Amino acid sequence: MTTPTGLFGPREEGDAVSFVRTFDAPIDDVWAAVTESDRLARWIGFFTGDPEQGHVDFTMNAEGDDVTPARYDIRRCEPPRALQVHTTDDFGTWDLIVELVETDGVTTLTLSQIIDDPNTIENTGPGWEYYLDRLVAALTDADPAAIDFDDYYPAQKEYYLAIQEKLTGGK
Repeated sequence: MTTPTGLFGPREEGDAVSFVRTFDAPIDDVWAAVTESDRLARWIGFFTGDPEQGHVDFTMNAEGDDVTPARYDIRRCEPPRALQVHTTDDFGTWDLIVELVETDGVTTLTLSQIIDDPNTIENTGPGWEYYLDRLVAALTDADPAAIDFDDYYPAQKEYYLAIQEKLTGGK
């Protein structure tokens, strides 16, 4: 089992669960891994469309073969430091913020998900842990496919249920 890392906290945009990963890589390399379709495809999915239009169609590729693309609106893009995207799909509303900081060749990525529905945290928390560890694998030339979702869910469910209960008062 992997240890959960997500932390709940308020942000200007709203309450969020945030995840941090650190890379021995320049910020431009990490930025490319989270913004270029072919690099995204190595660990989470790919997009079609022109980001300059303010939106793309994003398709998860680690979820099986029959995945419907979702339109992601680009709310903020400040290369290579910040990206905020938003979508609503069959699983809820996704308001995601990626922030990057580089110090002495080491880049820290913080992914924050603004919480629209606290009852989703028990699933989305382990999901982001899984995908971010796949990103780590992709950036270290390891095999993202070697990362097993069963190591994250349901193993981390209780950790994220505790965050959920803080938000909902146990309801």
